[in-house]
Amino acid sequence: MKELTASIVLYNNPEEVKELVELFQGVELNKFLYLIDNSEKTNKDHFVSFENVDYQFTGKNLGYGKGHNLAIEKARNLSKYHIILNPDISFEKGEIEKIYRFMEENSQYGHVMPRIIYPDGELQKLCKLLPTPMDMIRRRFGRRLTSGIESNYELPEFKYNKVMEIPNLSGCFMFFRTSVLVELGGFDPRFFMYFEDVDLTRRSFNKSKSIFYPEATIIHKFRKESYKSKKMLYIHSKSAIQYFNKWGWFFDKERKRINNLVLEQIKTKG
Repeated sequence: MKELTASIVLYNNPEEVKELVELFQGVELNKFLYLIDNSEKTNKDHFVSFENVDYQFTGKNLGYGKGHNLAIEKARNLSKYHIILNPDISFEKGEIEKIYRFMEENSQYGHVMPRIIYPDGELQKLCKLLPTPMDMIRRRFGRRLTSGIESNYELPEFKYNKVMEIPNLSGCFMFFRTSVLVELGGFDPRFFMYFEDVDLTRRSFNKSKSIFYPEATIIHKFRKESYKSKKMLYIHSKSAIQYFNKWGWFFDKERKRINNLVLEQIKTKG
């Protein structure tokens, strides 16, 4: 059995993905990488020189979650841990190994996100509560439409310096026990793109604990495509509707319970 597998979904960006594949090749663990290519044409020639890489051209854009699900199914009985990687991720030597050792020492955790930074070193605050519809309106259109409504959604009191159970972690880098990921069924295929990570982390939080781990660092370019493209904004909005249809709009008792639990943790631990 491999110590680690990982998956990357491509969409017309083979050069960027090739850089990440080269980085992953340097991870000092027994590993294997799955490339799921949703591009308009095959990019196989970019990756034939790499060892321990499985390339699959889907012939159509399946979406982020469905693409990774193909790899998760292949990794089912192959690895102890599986990483879901955005193409715009990078990392320094030894950072993946830190996360691996942490998970080996803490069997109670099923899913972990490390500290995520921008290329200039600034912290990305990617630990959040489970969202309400008002939180999404506030983030997308600004405070003027929600003036007078306070929100702890982005956890302003959290200092990102302690291990903490968090129900909403970014999908840019998701380090899972493969057994947990398989038991959860991977991503919900109803989400084409956006909110698939919120949904998966929420389910993982209930099943096996999803946590933030500050001692390892990953670099993420973080493009925010839905803020630049009307098409991506439409996809983002559609996924938000699907998420709230699934879990509840204004009446979601589990969301309230979980969010209160996290806020109490932060208040207690500092």
